[in-house]
Amino acid sequence: MRRLLAAALAVAFLAVPSPASAAPGPSAPPARDFGNGPERNDVAAGVPEQAAALDAAALPEAQPYGHSHDRGYPRQTRLPLPPENPADSSIKLGLVPYHGIAPRLNELQRRSNRVSAEIIGRSYQGRDLYLVTVTEPESAARAREQARIRERIENDPAAAARDRGLAARYKAPIFVNANIHGNEWEGTDASLRTIEQLATSTDPAVAALLARTRLYFNVTANPDGRVNGVRQNGAGFDLNRDFVTASQPEARAMRQAIMDTQPVALLDLHGYVNGTLIEPTTPPHGANYEYDLFITHTYANGLGMEAAVNALGYTPQKDGVEPVQIPFRDSTDGWDDWPPIFTPQYAPFHGTVAAHTVEIPLDVNEPAYSTEPVEELRRRSAINTDVAAAAVRATYGFVRARHDRLIADQIEVFRRGAAGEPSKVVPLGIVPGFGPEDVYTTTFPRGYVIPSGAGQRSATAAARLVDHLIANDVRVERAESAFRSGGRTYPAGSYVVDMRQPKRGLANVMLEPGADISPRVGAMYDISGWSHALLWGATVEPVESLRARTEPVKAAAPTGSVPRTPGPLALRVTDAKEVRALNDLLAQGVAVTWGSGGAIVPASARQAARAVADRYGVAFTAGGPTTGVPLAPVRVAAAASADELFTLRELGFAVTPVSTGVLNAGFDWSGTDVLYVSSGLSHAGLNPAARTALDAFLATGGVITRGRTGATFNTAAGLLTATTVAGNSDGNGVVRTVSANGDLPAYSFVYSPLWFTGLGAEVTVEQSYAADGPLVAGHWRPRDDGSGGGQEDARGQAAVVSGRDERGAAVVLFGTEPMFRNHPKGLFAQVARALYWSSSVTGAAVGTP
Repeated sequence: MRRLLAAALAVAFLAVPSPASAAPGPSAPPARDFGNGPERNDVAAGVPEQAAALDAAALPEAQPYGHSHDRGYPRQTRLPLPPENPADSSIKLGLVPYHGIAPRLNELQRRSNRVSAEIIGRSYQGRDLYLVTVTEPESAARAREQARIRERIENDPAAAARDRGLAARYKAPIFVNANIHGNEWEGTDASLRTIEQLATSTDPAVAALLARTRLYFNVTANPDGRVNGVRQNGAGFDLNRDFVTASQPEARAMRQAIMDTQPVALLDLHGYVNGTLIEPTTPPHGANYEYDLFITHTYANGLGMEAAVNALGYTPQKDGVEPVQIPFRDSTDGWDDWPPIFTPQYAPFHGTVAAHTVEIPLDVNEPAYSTEPVEELRRRSAINTDVAAAAVRATYGFVRARHDRLIADQIEVFRRGAAGEPSKVVPLGIVPGFGPEDVYTTTFPRGYVIPSGAGQRSATAAARLVDHLIANDVRVERAESAFRSGGRTYPAGSYVVDMRQPKRGLANVMLEPGADISPRVGAMYDISGWSHALLWGATVEPVESLRARTEPVKAAAPTGSVPRTPGPLALRVTDAKEVRALNDLLAQGVAVTWGSGGAIVPASARQAARAVADRYGVAFTAGGPTTGVPLAPVRVAAAASADELFTLRELGFAVTPVSTGVLNAGFDWSGTDVLYVSSGLSHAGLNPAARTALDAFLATGGVITRGRTGATFNTAAGLLTATTVAGNSDGNGVVRTVSANGDLPAYSFVYSPLWFTGLGAEVTVEQSYAADGPLVAGHWRPRDDGSGGGQEDARGQAAVVSGRDERGAAVVLFGTEPMFRNHPKGLFAQVARALYWSSSVTGAAVGTP
């Protein structure tokens, strides 16, 4: 019976039901860590959450961050002491281990009234995140005045600009972000050194500096990675790619700290590029910045840091240290500030007018960490610490010298947004070398509307997007009554993002579609498209006129509901929250079936449905008969990247990580319904026993694959008849797609895109790249060797296919990236529906295993 239903179920599960209604010469760029293919994220091993012991010193206990922003300084708190960990990877380098940071900060607080330490959050593995403020002592009244000025700069920038005495009263904020990549250690040690020097100095110049500035140090942004000696946090995420997604607690803590401190200047301390790499960047430049203000200060401070680092006296011959390089001046492309995913590219939307990545010079992470003598590693780390500290000193000297102008230009950033001024074309030559290739602008609409009511893609998705905008300090309002714009009527309750607001650049960078920049630049450092409007599942419409009666909102309105009519309930599974709700019901043992249009919940489970409706904000409707295909919790064995593992678990699936080694060691398949393959599993690498066990599983289990590793597995395992065609490996962005019945998302995301040709009779094309385009926003060019691979070759080609192999296994192949870095929220349900279909067609998840 299930074999007869396979074709119908492929449509039912994989398709989404429609709504009810409609300088010096250029040189080669620095080496890039682009991370193509399956190894883009390593899966970090978990460690137990730390057990913190309290310091016995006479300091008040640490409070949650933000508990009293109007308290004076110092705000001296007793930081809990983590247990000593002799395996901390910092120790080998002669650097401060994570467990040594809190005692040092507690001691500095005791020694100096210039130092305050707070806990601003916890890492994925439970380690405290420390924010240190260094400034002269402030009374509570002075601290309140600073807060009022900061708020006035953002919220009433026109008045702030007219206040000629404001800069004299305001302490310019400086933010130093250290160790966001865990195995780029020395920024932490440079920060601790600088904090101690500023705290204990008797130099009148330091006292004068601290009277006019506040210096904030995020001492280690990634303590999990610092301890474990890896780039990623404990969940396997690169935190310096997470700012406009904010999937990780460390990124959310940094986001909040940047918003709260509103720095005029920011450093993000990294490693390792020799000579020391100091931004500003190559083109393309982000089109939503006030780039004339940004490049003026960022280039000037970059030159100052260059002079300070070179003045340390390290040489190639004596020390192996090359002179400083500045990508804007010294490279053509490949180190850009286009995407807002990095710390220095996110902060400018909150008023930072000088922001830099600084890459210190001497490599001490792998493979050097394991192959070089300890003495050599410590020599390199000592030099790296000196370089990072010199960059910090140069930056606070720069802010001291340009104090009033930096504040004025931060005000100007917010003033332009609030006034709704057009995007400013940066004058050529504004700084030496700024040419036509550096000019990028955008057009700001009058506003964006996120409609509510019947016919919209997803009220749940709209609420998620609204809450995300608000969390990023973007102002959102809600229409109190229906209104018209552009010939369309929007219902009451629709959300409105008025683009006449101080942080309109951040609103626009999230809500605009983006741009295809392939013709303008040869190489990109990382992703080039990310549109929340196109990838997060909500309907978002730009409008050129805005006359609506609205009220500000602090959070999206509740979206969960259950109809009062008796009988079974239906749930459309088109959004990640709906997947979570369905998996929650299945975990409770609710007898859910799959019928026409989605999941059918029996009337007897109405109370459980109410609970998940409230918990996840999903809307149930009256359902049909409960005679569809029974569903059960889907158990997934996943050879996958860290972001995919995280996303699958976040959706509520039971996931067991596997790999070639795990299968060769003898894997028990009895607890698995579907195998997901995208990374770390080679069919050719399996031993005979592992292949035999896999073949037995394929007689009853399903398979989902993604990317080149998955496609290779499909071919080697003899699953679906399909030829995989690889696009240019650095192609990435938002693409337009079509599906056979028009029910799948109209947009998807690609990163090293694939498509499938030579399809067998058993294969169904679920989703194709659009014939027009298909790239909406991003960078996707043909390969330089003339072998194709560009977006033109992908037009109309199959991007996602499904079918059943001769053994009966239900298989889905993805050439797109529907779970990339946990970002494209509107695509997650496409993967979930594939898992439900693959498990239910084969029967592995129906009844007992």
